[in-house]
Amino acid sequence: MKVNKKSVVAFGALLAAGALALTGCGGSSSGGGSSAGSDKTTSSLTVWVDSNRAAAMKQVAADFQKDKGIKINLVVKDYGKIRDDFTAQVPTGKGPDITIGGHDWIGAFVKDGLVAPIELGDKASKFEKVAISAVSYDSKVYGLPYAIENIAILRNTALADSTPATYDEMIAKGKAAGTKYPFLIGLDATTGDAYHTYPFETSFGNQVFAQNADGTYDAKKLTVGDEAGQKFATWLGAQGAAGIFNPGLTGDLAKAAFNAGEAPYFITGPWNLPDAEKAGIKVSVDPIPSAGGQEARPFAGVQAFFVNAKSKNTIAANEFLVNYLATPAVQTALYKAGGRPPALTESFKAAQSDPAVAGFAKVGANAVPMPSVPEMGSVWDDWGKSEVAIMKGADPVSTWTKMGQTIQSKIG
Repeated sequence: MKVNKKSVVAFGALLAAGALALTGCGGSSSGGGSSAGSDKTTSSLTVWVDSNRAAAMKQVAADFQKDKGIKINLVVKDYGKIRDDFTAQVPTGKGPDITIGGHDWIGAFVKDGLVAPIELGDKASKFEKVAISAVSYDSKVYGLPYAIENIAILRNTALADSTPATYDEMIAKGKAAGTKYPFLIGLDATTGDAYHTYPFETSFGNQVFAQNADGTYDAKKLTVGDEAGQKFATWLGAQGAAGIFNPGLTGDLAKAAFNAGEAPYFITGPWNLPDAEKAGIKVSVDPIPSAGGQEARPFAGVQAFFVNAKSKNTIAANEFLVNYLATPAVQTALYKAGGRPPALTESFKAAQSDPAVAGFAKVGANAVPMPSVPEMGSVWDDWGKSEVAIMKGADPVSTWTKMGQTIQSKIG
């Protein structure tokens, strides 16, 4: 792996100057965490990863140890527990030096003082713009992005020769296919799934928060309950009444139905593509049709590495992220391990030699970053439950209006 020589020299100088500061956070093995307070020069960094990322990072970890003399302890964690464990451990001086996570965690992490800014320098321009936008908060970069994900339409090419530009045309074409379902969307019977319905919502001109000129969200301006949202809610109620949006059809059931050839169209992300291909389904990844007349824009999710704000090894951690993980070789390895398109532009473009990746990338080019503001945590529950109620027959306009008012009261 090639590393910028100037960065190596600079890092050596910083390490020498900051030896007293670079203490043993990452040295404890209890709970996969790290201990602070040692006065020794950095000898190791602890990095929380899931099993896929651990396998993909073994070589770069070895390279870093060879070049810097600093061991990378890759601690495999259940991804679903990382956020809570990180939030609990960091304030106590424990936790890893670096962790993986979703960009939408950043707002809460920054508010609670859990993560440190990352100095990307000229590397920032080498990433996809949506990736850098997603990991930025208050004009600072708080994560090293490694993957971008968004949903799109998976089309069974044996059942449909194209995905029309409008939702109604897609449903008509889906019904003409003669399958059990004309279209599949996974929904939880209680909490719904506002993430998967959001592209249709944006096609009505609605979004959760107003956006500033630079694309960041203004958490003081909640817009989800406005008139455009009410129009979407009315449409959503009609889809529920028609049985097309079925709150009892979970994500797993929808996936199984698609893989069994029971529908020509399925709205989902790259995580469900491998199993569809294993099931023998020839898949095309297509743009999401518009239901409301405007472009259907899904959320863009960005996976990233974060630096523990309480770590005593932030210089070494920044060096590992910026000059070792922000390389085409590593970003490509992480992409191959996880199936999500890489965030580094060079790797992102190379991955598009795969038609499926190119399909998701085409949709993702106009996706919007999922809001990472802390206030977003007060949105999901009422949003999803209100959608379920509307699909089950509740009055769309009054239910949607009340939802907006409830969320606003929680945000303050």
